[in-house]
Amino acid sequence: MDARDIDWTARGWERLADGVGRRRLPGWDATAGLVVGERGVLLYDTGSSLAEGASLRADARALTGGRDVTHIALSHPHFDHVLGTAAFPGAEVFGAVGSDRLLAGERAAREMRGDAVRHGLDARAAQEAAGALVAPGHLVSGEWTLDLGGRQVLLANVGPGHTGHDLALFVPGERETVFCGDLVEESGEPQAGPDAIPSRWPDALDRLLALGGEDALYVPGHGAVVDAAFVRRQRAELARRFSVA
Repeated sequence: MDARDIDWTARGWERLADGVGRRRLPGWDATAGLVVGERGVLLYDTGSSLAEGASLRADARALTGGRDVTHIALSHPHFDHVLGTAAFPGAEVFGAVGSDRLLAGERAAREMRGDAVRHGLDARAAQEAAGALVAPGHLVSGEWTLDLGGRQVLLANVGPGHTGHDLALFVPGERETVFCGDLVEESGEPQAGPDAIPSRWPDALDRLLALGGEDALYVPGHGAVVDAAFVRRQRAELARRFSVA
């Protein structure tokens, strides 16, 4: 299937460019992104449960004429972005360096399950997903270019900020697209939990802006697609909020 022929609306997705789309997931309004190349299909974030991951897998296969997701990029190690990863057996999983330590082992599973339940995920679904937690096998410390066949995309470790392990996705095209993870949020104030590094967050947004440029589409971890001006405003608000330059 030619990427230009994908009917994103048939599955409730939003087209961003040829072969590039995203879906706003129910519950926490987290974004999942899909990038389709001639040989590879990349998913950015996998949802908050195995059921949500399975739904995304079904979407990807339907949108691409039966092709499986070959690559997964995890924006950061929070439950609503990573707990669906086990629904994609065989996919190569990428994350920011250090994120593997937070997504492997009994302690990681216990903490992920507790966080998911505290935020409202059904306890059984949380237990199931945390028990099948998948750590990234490929760790990005700077930038990593992936060739999906006729389309190259860039994974960029632009954090720390929202967490210590923030991974962005840059997709060249008719209009550049930057998947930002929760470094940018549109549907609410950016959330700074105990693993946030506020003093570095504005710098991370500077790196996102340098990556995408003035005319890019910036896809937040939660909420509607925004432009560079929105990212600059959020950067200024975060700098004021945390008293950093």
